[in-house]
Amino acid sequence: MIEVAFSESEAAVIREAKGKFTDEKRREKVSFRSGEKRKENPEKVICLAFLLDIGDIRKPVDSEYRRNLIFSMYHQDQWRDDSGQTAVRELKKAGDLYVSGLNRLETYLDAGEPVRIWYGDAPYAQCGFSFLCHRMKGRRNPVSAVKLPEQELRGAPAVGCSSWGEMDPEELPRCLKYEKPVSEKERDMHSAVWSGLMRENSPLRANINGRLLSVSEDFYDFLIFREMSEEPAKQAFVIGKILGNHPIGIRDWWYAKRIDFLIEQGKIRVTEGPEMGKYSRSICLTKRSGPGKR
Repeated sequence: MIEVAFSESEAAVIREAKGKFTDEKRREKVSFRSGEKRKENPEKVICLAFLLDIGDIRKPVDSEYRRNLIFSMYHQDQWRDDSGQTAVRELKKAGDLYVSGLNRLETYLDAGEPVRIWYGDAPYAQCGFSFLCHRMKGRRNPVSAVKLPEQELRGAPAVGCSSWGEMDPEELPRCLKYEKPVSEKERDMHSAVWSGLMRENSPLRANINGRLLSVSEDFYDFLIFREMSEEPAKQAFVIGKILGNHPIGIRDWWYAKRIDFLIEQGKIRVTEGPEMGKYSRSICLTKRSGPGKR
């Protein structure tokens, strides 16, 4: 069984779950699905974190454009001294790793391996799911999907999860009860959705009432304005409030990118320069900024 996820954190949770799931009576490593002992292959967990809710999707996922976009979103100009160069080099490899994962997946598909897709309502995951259905069009491999349910909770007190990456790995096997087969007809339907999105090729794609729709680049800006005022605050704090109050699966780097743009437009101003990357700078709304005043 090939496991597919659409973010690094989700793939990491699945890999850990496949390695740690234990039988409570025998206290030994067992297979992810059952109580039979089986050696799990971490290579069979594929991460396709291509960020396909963002940018030009007519260009191939292995293009230099997509690699550069992934790097720019991850990097966000956070490392400016020599100590961060190792991190920068690793980030530059991210796109290559995802392409390598996609190539491994193709090899497994050619061998007839079944595929299990882990996804949720976050736009990047919905886009990844539709992209993958489009990519697998015409293939006969068995495909199933585990969609993160809205009511799935973790911890005590209970907290809702917005992605599989927030789950405790030991809780993941229990969530296999949500696994459902994805028929060829369903795959064709999602493939058609992806074809339509490629034709429109908007800068951004959003999940609106359960449907993937092409939207303008400023679609989420109102959330930034909602969590800011004319009182200065650290950018990290502002983005943290957005993520905490609006857990819709949009990552911090997208808000950081939009804040940069809004600074250029004069709608947000920097009141104190960054100490260690732009997340540490202080920002506030300029007068007459915000929803309805843009």
